[in-house]
Amino acid sequence: MSQILIVEDDRTIREAMDLILKKEGHSVLSCRSAEDALEMELCEPDLLITDYKLPGKNGIEMISTLKEKLPLLESIVITAFGSIDLAVEAVKKGAGDFLSKPFSPDELILKVQRLLDLHQTKEQKEYLLEEVKKDFSDYEIVGSSDEMKKIFALVSKVARSESTVLIQGESGTGKELIARFLHYNSRRNRGPFIKVNCAALAEGILESELFGHEKGAFTGSIRQKKGRFELAHNGTIFLDEIGDLAPSVQVKLLRVLQEGEMERVGGEQTIRVNVRVLTATNRDLVSMVQKGTFREDLYYRLNVIPVVLPPLRKRREDIPDLVNFFLKHLARENNHKRISIDKESMQALIEYPWPGNIRELENVLERAVVLCDSDRITLNELPFVQEISPTLEQRKQMIPLRGNLDDRLAEMEKLLLMEAMQEAKGIKTRAARTLGIKTSTLYYKLEKYGLI
Repeated sequence: MSQILIVEDDRTIREAMDLILKKEGHSVLSCRSAEDALEMELCEPDLLITDYKLPGKNGIEMISTLKEKLPLLESIVITAFGSIDLAVEAVKKGAGDFLSKPFSPDELILKVQRLLDLHQTKEQKEYLLEEVKKDFSDYEIVGSSDEMKKIFALVSKVARSESTVLIQGESGTGKELIARFLHYNSRRNRGPFIKVNCAALAEGILESELFGHEKGAFTGSIRQKKGRFELAHNGTIFLDEIGDLAPSVQVKLLRVLQEGEMERVGGEQTIRVNVRVLTATNRDLVSMVQKGTFREDLYYRLNVIPVVLPPLRKRREDIPDLVNFFLKHLARENNHKRISIDKESMQALIEYPWPGNIRELENVLERAVVLCDSDRITLNELPFVQEISPTLEQRKQMIPLRGNLDDRLAEMEKLLLMEAMQEAKGIKTRAARTLGIKTSTLYYKLEKYGLI
């Protein structure tokens, strides 16, 4: 729902426009002078419709004043019949369009809708300019393993639908890549793709970011702000780290998914949005539902189409393709004609367990390219086995003192397994005996944590 401000001293025309635009579903405020309009402190319209001739400050002067506060504001100037020169002057000075009296309801509706669409495009562009500029070619899905062929077939089929998708996998496995692929191969690809990291923002700030807020809703909210859901209208919103969503925000998200509507923080006006929701997590949502930390009804709403990404250690045959893909892009970014890698180094990359998955692989290759004195990477540029993989003692120091108990216990169990295997020099029966567990149990746990 858009907010429109009408400034017209002719009461009949003002009330007629008010009625027409409200029937179209818009929120409308109206007054008779520029001075009255500028006193409406809480009013931050998407579109201004003003007569040129007003008592006091004229319409063009008011547009200039409002645009200082609202640079994205669109406006329509109403002029007397035949005042073409005046209308042209108004457009030159910042008005988006003009109407000559008398005008029909259809003409009003058509011009209003055009400018509201333009206003939304400007808002979306402003948001997107704040995001990292990336070329869509960077979102190519690389990999010919059986696991990746299945995933590619699934997301290719799902992309054209409107279904909600839950992307699961360890950190660094490419969840955002899949989300972008789904958007850019969907019917919404001309609309915005808005990303929100739910773990990066505190509860109160995240709620405001997602749903927006009204002026004065809390300390520091000096103006109305549209949320990410409004900015994603007719496009896609990607909620990363959805498992970190606070219970209060989970309730609001469920309502958007079920009804397509919400209110801004501190507001009472219901806003309808048309958005496809994609989510991602590296956490076990089923376990969180069982513990009551994640809403069961929300989980089922999100998990319409599950996409589970395997860790890199489970798809080692894709590593050569990934290496060549990254080297091609890194060569271009670092002004190299071409960068290759020798067989010994490639084999080392294939055998490495990659706890940080694809993201870690990319970082390792970037470092190698920067340090390489030639156009061929060797083991001299890949000291990652010792330097990147932390020691057991370092890993112990890295276990967080606070946070999810299950996650902390899992990390401690993983460290104990690694320590036992190191002491046993890789002999599993000896490691199992040290830990006081069956060899079959050891195999299961090593497999669980990707240690074999």
